[in-house]
Amino acid sequence: MRIMIITNHSYMLYQFRKELIEKLLEEHEVIISTPFVGHEDDLKHMGCQMINTYVDRRGVNPLTDCQLLKSYRQLVKTYQPDQVITYSIKPNIYGGIICHLMNIPYYANVQGLGTAFQKKGLAQFVTILYKYAFKKVNIVFFENKGNAQTFIDRKIVPEEKITVLNGAGVNLERYQYQTYPETDKEVHFLFVGRIMKEKGVDELFEAMTRLHETYRDQVILDVVGFFEDEYKDTVEKLEAKGILKFHGFQQDVRPYYKNAHCVVLPSYHEGMSNVLLEAAASGRPLITTNIPGCREAVNDGETGRLCHVQDSQDLYQKMKQFLEMGIREKESMGKKARQKMEKEFDKCQIVNQTIKAIGDHEEWMS
Repeated sequence: MRIMIITNHSYMLYQFRKELIEKLLEEHEVIISTPFVGHEDDLKHMGCQMINTYVDRRGVNPLTDCQLLKSYRQLVKTYQPDQVITYSIKPNIYGGIICHLMNIPYYANVQGLGTAFQKKGLAQFVTILYKYAFKKVNIVFFENKGNAQTFIDRKIVPEEKITVLNGAGVNLERYQYQTYPETDKEVHFLFVGRIMKEKGVDELFEAMTRLHETYRDQVILDVVGFFEDEYKDTVEKLEAKGILKFHGFQQDVRPYYKNAHCVVLPSYHEGMSNVLLEAAASGRPLITTNIPGCREAVNDGETGRLCHVQDSQDLYQKMKQFLEMGIREKESMGKKARQKMEKEFDKCQIVNQTIKAIGDHEEWMS
């Protein structure tokens, strides 16, 4: 078959769906429509046909979105795929609408609710768009049960069309267990991700500042990722005080997982945090918020700690408790985190479950 994948980020597609695409390429032709923002050549070398398609990921300009809708219509008309797989909100909605209108089987992936469902007026508008886009959808894949329940409650998609997977899973060969640091004279907490409010960085920076007041030379926060402009001054001031060390964006985060004692992600919302899965697979304990998309990666008290969302005091307490644990206890927590990934989040299992869900649906339809 000719399968078209529509998404909004070539880098993220390659990072987290490479194994699924490799599996599809064993028997099918794969065409990918995405903005070219990294790894597009790698995807070409795998055997995919690549189409550079502009998507304004964050904008809400109706004219720009209408143009995207037209682009998807022309793409589908030109390449006539047998099936379409979509990722992220705009490809899900506008790609879904085109597939609906042109009677093409399509499978959507909701990787998180994002900001669209955090704002009341926008949430109502997005719900209407999703309802229409998903009217004839074959399957909607979710990364956690909480997000799936939101779509059921809003009557966007019926339960029988929903499949919940453990995110994209984690490649256990790429993210192998790393020996735990032998010393914790200076405990390294690690944050990986975009430095923005919704990742909980306000609470994290406040908690770290308090920890630094008491423990000073015994604790540091390593920060890997991009920061939004509003956080530039904050990051620079905290770095000058010795509270954190900013490493910028890194193509390969594995060395930072290796050097970390614990990975912290106090996010407000997630589909399924790939950072948590990678860190746990590397054998590192986690501290994260008790929300869908984060809590699934942690056995509270065994492989890490869960804290209340948007609660810097609770986050501070959980980080302080971790600091005061013995190094062997921390190491044991990390080993259990790895075991949890092997049991529940092996990417090979997730890929096979995805292929099976699509295959079972095709068989049922025929």
